[in-house]
Amino acid sequence: MKTYSVLKITLSILVLLCFSMGFSQLTPNVYLFEEPSENTTITHELKIDSGYLIYTRYKENPAEFISTVGGFYKVENDSINVDLEFNSNYENDVITQIGMQFETKNTSLILDGKEFEAINEENQDLDGQWLFATRGPDTGQERRGEANARKTLKFLLQGRFQWIAYHTETFRFSGTGGGTFSSKNGKYTENIGYFSRDNNRVGAALDFTYELKGNDWHHTGKNSKGAPMYEIWARRD
Repeated sequence: MKTYSVLKITLSILVLLCFSMGFSQLTPNVYLFEEPSENTTITHELKIDSGYLIYTRYKENPAEFISTVGGFYKVENDSINVDLEFNSNYENDVITQIGMQFETKNTSLILDGKEFEAINEENQDLDGQWLFATRGPDTGQERRGEANARKTLKFLLQGRFQWIAYHTETFRFSGTGGGTFSSKNGKYTENIGYFSRDNNRVGAALDFTYELKGNDWHHTGKNSKGAPMYEIWARRD
C-alpha cells in the first residue's frame, strides 16, 4: 500500500510538472483567425516560434495592410507577455509591450476571445528566423547583425513568410510584407498577401534561387520592382 501511495504521489507530481511546463512555451506554428468586417474579411495572422511572436492584421480583398507587432514573449499563467522589437503603429500609440490572455483548445489557440486555427504544413528548407546580413556576393564586407539596432527580419514558418524592416532603439518602422512561400531544391517563391508600402503588389508571385552555406542563406533573383538582387541572410539563433 505504501509503495502504491508513493507511486501515486510521484505520478501526480509528474503530471503537474508536465502541465506547468506545457504552458512555459507555446507550440511553434502559424495560427489564423478570420474576422468578418463590413463587406470584407480581416485576417489575423499569428506566427509563433521558440520565444518569438509576430501578430499581423490585413485585408486581402480589397488589399489593405493594417498593422503588425512582434518581439520576444514569455508565458505567465494564462497570459502571453511580449517585449516588442517593432510596432507598425508606434508613432500613434507608443506601445513597446503587450499582454494577451490565451487558452488552448485542441490545436487552436484562443487569444483575447478570438479562436485562431493552427496551420499544418510540411517543414521547409528555409523555415526559421533570418536577419539581413549584407548584399552579396560575400567578399568579407561588413555585415549587419544582432547588435545592430537597424534590422530587417525575415520569419518563415508553416508555408508563411514575413519580412519586417525596423529600428530597435527608435522604434522606427520602415515596412513589412508577407504571404505564402515555398522553398525546395534551390527554388524559393513568395506569393505576396500583404505589403505595407504598396497594396497594388498584393497577388504578385516572385521567384528566386537560394543556397544555404552554413548559417547563411544566399538569396538571388529580382526584387518587387524587377531589379536584380543578391542578398545574404544570417540565421537568427
